[in-house]
Amino acid sequence: MTLPDTAANTAGADRTFQVDLRGLVDLLSHHLYSSPRVYLRELMQNAVDALTARRVLEPAAPADAFGIRLYADGSVVRVEDDGVGLTEADVHTFLATIGRSSKRAEKIAEQRADFIGQFGIGLLSCFLVADEIHVLSRSARTPDAPAVQWRGRGDGSYTVRTLPASARPRPGTTVTLTPRTDAGEWTRPAQVHALARHFGSLLRHPVTFDDGTGAAGGPGAPVNPEPAPWARTYPTPGARARALAAYGEEVFGFKPLDTIELDLPAVGLKGIACVLPETVPAGRRHGHRVHVKGMLLSEQAEEILPEWAFFVRCVVDAESLRPTASREALYEDDTLAAVRDALAERLRDWIARAAASDPDLLARFLQAHHLAVKSLAVHDDEILRMLLPWLPFETTDGHCTLDEFARTHRTVLVTASVEEFRQVAAIASAAGLGVVNGGYTYDRELVHRLPEIRPEATVADLDPATLTAHLDPVDRETELAAAAYLAQARDALAVFDCDVALRTFQPVSAPALLIDSREARHERTRSQLAREQEGGLWGDILGALRQEAPRAQLILNQLNPLVRTAVAIDEPELARTSAEALYGQAAMLSRRPLRPAESSLINRSFLDLLAHALRKDS
Repeated sequence: MTLPDTAANTAGADRTFQVDLRGLVDLLSHHLYSSPRVYLRELMQNAVDALTARRVLEPAAPADAFGIRLYADGSVVRVEDDGVGLTEADVHTFLATIGRSSKRAEKIAEQRADFIGQFGIGLLSCFLVADEIHVLSRSARTPDAPAVQWRGRGDGSYTVRTLPASARPRPGTTVTLTPRTDAGEWTRPAQVHALARHFGSLLRHPVTFDDGTGAAGGPGAPVNPEPAPWARTYPTPGARARALAAYGEEVFGFKPLDTIELDLPAVGLKGIACVLPETVPAGRRHGHRVHVKGMLLSEQAEEILPEWAFFVRCVVDAESLRPTASREALYEDDTLAAVRDALAERLRDWIARAAASDPDLLARFLQAHHLAVKSLAVHDDEILRMLLPWLPFETTDGHCTLDEFARTHRTVLVTASVEEFRQVAAIASAAGLGVVNGGYTYDRELVHRLPEIRPEATVADLDPATLTAHLDPVDRETELAAAAYLAQARDALAVFDCDVALRTFQPVSAPALLIDSREARHERTRSQLAREQEGGLWGDILGALRQEAPRAQLILNQLNPLVRTAVAIDEPELARTSAEALYGQAAMLSRRPLRPAESSLINRSFLDLLAHALRKDS
């Protein structure tokens, strides 16, 4: 709120910026602060900083000698503290100049780590709910200092008056707001009390609230009656664990699967991590509740933990983390990176303890959060060695751990995609092959690392040749008898680049198996595009990349009664229709996305077979 230098009116003279305070407040409300409710947090932060500075001046004072008192009755909001206070010079310097911080004054900067924010910018947030701010302060640095009154208005003007010391008998500062009519949502007594508890429940200084009626718990009702739960003493470790779990449930609204205590003395961080009891969708990151020196900074601080740790929600209080300008998030610096790494190590330690001493807890944890652990195991060799045998995978033996699966199958085959696994699962199981679905996130990479844990196990990618090698060929007479039908089928399915073969395999109930990988389909699409783009630069590029496109394979099961009937059909059109129907049924069983031409084929073959059946019955 520095006024322009009107005297500097000659060309080339230095001038000061003229600030449009209303425009600045609008900027704060729309781009810096998330909500007008932050005005109370800013006032409480200023009070806490003033108390911290007072404590520097009087270190021997009792712990409860200085505090913060809040008052709201619907017509005013008042925040009073017993802090260091301001002199008349301080008021002119710090309340009338945007962005300057009293914490830099008089060599207090060396205690910068003890302060949360900046007084000047924080006070501006009060204009989000009021058109006038009244500050009454008396400095503790000068025993006979007079009281100073400052009134700032939303139009950018202000007045300063010196008052007798009797106007404020004790050092400290009182900030009084007269709320605007449209700010009632944030300045009603019940809301002020709720905001005070929300932001200041973990403050180390005593904070009280009074609404003048006793409705909020009586005059001087404590806002933060107890220390943080991790700062209290308990009769037994079990009582401590139950208290921390109850606090986590109160804060986050769920009963934790377990509670991990966090303590990083180097940065003065304490808190808890609550393990979520249910599965979290992949990629969804929960925000964490972060306090700085007791004041709530953010409820959505994602950056405090690495991305893989989405199975916990944390509430922490730290001394050395640095807030952003809005004081609603954490500044990304080396300290935050070190804290993130250290907290990640605490989570790894918890997983290790559960694996070593509490298999029931580990089993419940992995049932809900195996994806998070898999993402960690990919990059953490220690977690890999510890937990890979315990992690569940989808296999041809059902959902089981790799440790169980490797005992039954010395050679473990792994598919590249979910659809490939679904295509072959039933046939591979009947053939005695051990196949793991590697199509889910991290699974294929982890399965290939199984030999690091079990050296006797062998892991290989499943390819069509591996599977078809386990399908028994039919005898020569059967092959010759079915030759005409197979020719008709190949001709009918040529549009899909699909070959047709006759084999015998289990289960008998499966009439056909379609082997067609995603990579093969992509290669055929690319080859088709190259043929369509013959000539020109694009055709030359695709032609250089062209190779023999792998064909799909429809393998008919000679053991299936329907197939034995089909290969004996001597009507060409009916043979083609039956082959199309078998292809369509096999494509649907693979549960991969159908191409439009395949959907059309399925509908057409069904109707043709139905028409044939009706003609035959008539």
